[in-house]
Amino acid sequence: MKILVIGSGGREHALAWSFARSEKVTKVIVANGNGGTASEKKVSNINIDPEDITALINLAKAEEIDLTVVGPEAPLVKGIVDQFNNLGMRCFGPTALGARLEGSKTYTKKFLERFNIATASYKHFSNVEEAINYGQKCNLPAVVKADGLAAGKGVIITNTRKEVLDAIKLMMSDQAFGSAGEKIIIEDFLEGEEASFMAIVDGTNILPLATSQDHKARDDGDKGPNTGGMGAYSPAPIIDDSIAEVIMSDIMQPTIDGLRQEGEEYIGFLYAGLMIGADRIPRVLEFNCRMGDPETQPILFRLKTDLVDLIEAALNKTLHRQNCEWDPRPSLGVVLAADGYPNKYHKGDNITGLNCDNESDNLKIFHAGTRIHNNQILTNGGRVLCCVALGDTLKEAKDRAYDLANKVDWKNKYFRKDIGYKAIT
Repeated sequence: MKILVIGSGGREHALAWSFARSEKVTKVIVANGNGGTASEKKVSNINIDPEDITALINLAKAEEIDLTVVGPEAPLVKGIVDQFNNLGMRCFGPTALGARLEGSKTYTKKFLERFNIATASYKHFSNVEEAINYGQKCNLPAVVKADGLAAGKGVIITNTRKEVLDAIKLMMSDQAFGSAGEKIIIEDFLEGEEASFMAIVDGTNILPLATSQDHKARDDGDKGPNTGGMGAYSPAPIIDDSIAEVIMSDIMQPTIDGLRQEGEEYIGFLYAGLMIGADRIPRVLEFNCRMGDPETQPILFRLKTDLVDLIEAALNKTLHRQNCEWDPRPSLGVVLAADGYPNKYHKGDNITGLNCDNESDNLKIFHAGTRIHNNQILTNGGRVLCCVALGDTLKEAKDRAYDLANKVDWKNKYFRKDIGYKAIT
């Protein structure tokens, strides 16, 4: 079969790599891909914008694609699955209605309220003066979030009154995140440990994937500005069997059931970003309507079951017959970014050492912001690579991943030195 993967990041490289390993798959096309996807066996890139739905439909028709898998959130929110489905073409992901879980934080908070799913207290605003008035009296710390899509960066944790007001101004007045910040929510800060819980959903049934945790802050010690993610590991020790059961019974299943009650049969990946408090109650920080990045890389590196089988079962609504087999060893991924990310950074630097993962099945470099020019792989984004390793222990996986990260180089390389520190200590 032929598979089309939509997107260009590290998540999409991991998806394409996973599909290419399947005996069922003869060819994987990635639109628009990166330097890593272009270098994988059975994988090729097509230069089509992931949000150009008409061009993607034409490509799928011309290439006689059997299955399209959407990586990023923006095409899902725009309704790419609806348009593929209307033409009788198989496309894995939620419809635009389901993708509202990520497309609007206000919608999601109201949804959580309607179905009594645990989350932080909040207020939502579309008027800057009303937001400022509330910001002058809200509880501290507070979390200010852009309502719409902001590439994983539209969240600011504030500890002082000035920081709250500055964040409101940045989003609503300065439009730092464009139209995503026209509406905002201000919510109470939740104490605890953050974790990611991802699953495959067939509209009724939910198949959990391996748990994971990522590091959103740019700098060591979880300091500095928020990013799309600077590294991740799987499994997440904070989510033991009892907490996993609560997540399934009190968050995931009520969400899918609630969506179905409101007319949406959710099919696709569902990602719950959670805070596990001292009381061991998981609370929803956010939902994503796709797999996370960089969590996808270490998760799929542990997956032994054919991912194609799992996706086909979801589309055929037979997910209850499937089980996931995982490598029992933990995995850890370190994101290598361009210096200055998530703000201004340089592109076009030549990357060396990219073949240092070829000698071991326990190592893999997944590309994100890279491109090929004159047979050289160059940096082409803020998050450039993710170096992933397996180990008998998480510390061993970390040591291997960092050894790999230190062998790759370019002029403006930057990475955190402490990915996984909470789980290891």
